[in-house]
Amino acid sequence: MKQVRIGIAGMGNMGKFHADYLLNGKIDRCVLTAVADAMPGNLERYSQLKTFDDSEKMVKSGEIDAIIIATPHFLHTTIGIQALQNNIHVLVEKPISVHKADCERLLAAHTNKELVFSAMFQSRTEAKYRRIKKLIDDGEIGKLTRVNWIVTDWYRTEAYYASGGWRATWKGEGGGVLLNQCPHNLDLLQWFCGRPERVRGFCQLGRYHNIEVEDNVTAYLEFGGGATGVFVTSTGESPGTNRLEITGERGKVVLEQGRLTFTRNEVSMLEFSRTSKAGFARPDVWNVEIPFDGSGGQHTDITRNFVNAILDGEPLIAPASEGVWSVELANATLYSSLTGELVELPLDAAAYEKKLNQLIAESKFEKKVVQTAGEDFSKSFSR
Repeated sequence: MKQVRIGIAGMGNMGKFHADYLLNGKIDRCVLTAVADAMPGNLERYSQLKTFDDSEKMVKSGEIDAIIIATPHFLHTTIGIQALQNNIHVLVEKPISVHKADCERLLAAHTNKELVFSAMFQSRTEAKYRRIKKLIDDGEIGKLTRVNWIVTDWYRTEAYYASGGWRATWKGEGGGVLLNQCPHNLDLLQWFCGRPERVRGFCQLGRYHNIEVEDNVTAYLEFGGGATGVFVTSTGESPGTNRLEITGERGKVVLEQGRLTFTRNEVSMLEFSRTSKAGFARPDVWNVEIPFDGSGGQHTDITRNFVNAILDGEPLIAPASEGVWSVELANATLYSSLTGELVELPLDAAAYEKKLNQLIAESKFEKKVVQTAGEDFSKSFSR
């Protein structure tokens, strides 16, 4: 194969976004050949391509070698399994599935390891996050002790939630801010610090909006080795905050308002505490501002990596197998809040699926869908 034929399932905002850069030739050695959507109006602008009213028809058409799945969340598992079972390479938007049990079903379908299976975690391409990852991996921060991420600048209006019948419902989306806006943050948090062992979540359902799912969250995390963390997020707070702080024995990294700073202890704080003869002394520090260039290639970098992995065997930036991390942490946080208990990880996938199905069955929420004005939703990508 010299050129990858790509199809897109789901031609809403994200599907159109992917189609635009593919049709504009932003990615070498691939071509967009087909799109699929159940709504005929979403296909009208793609008359030059093969169009399908059902993604399974596209998967079985022989017109594509790979698929980008950009449908509402609950469809990711079904379409992903269909594609993998038909020997189609898969790139799935976040979250890879709504809940951990569906993630496991989707990943279990990836039996042919010659097929490339990637997830759209484009924040991993951003220079600022890659610099943080390198500082941690190189041991510059030392043993991690604490992480705090306040990301409350995911502000959304009532019009946003009213723009789609599936949005912010248990049945249509399976959750709120944790599953829609925050998969990238939750993915990065674990990419940096590893997966937590225990979670205690406090989620407010419809605190700021007329929705039935969570729009205001505080989570307490415990990691192996004794490190702790707090993750705070909301779609109802303005102007909001985005501050990531990671502390280790050798210092503290802070990312806020476009600045990445590293306050580095000259010696380990733990060693200093053991050896100092003075009760109020502190280690001397260096204050360093760490430069980073741009925001990375984002979606195009992930798609380019996907194509290169198919054609050249290039290692994936975001393997789909790691996509379960953010889903599990989102599920565990919500499950903890709903049950009022500390949740041990790995999460009991069957128990959470049962709870979610109960929420869906008992829901009496009625939603009125309102058409919104056309907006550039890509402004919300980088957080």
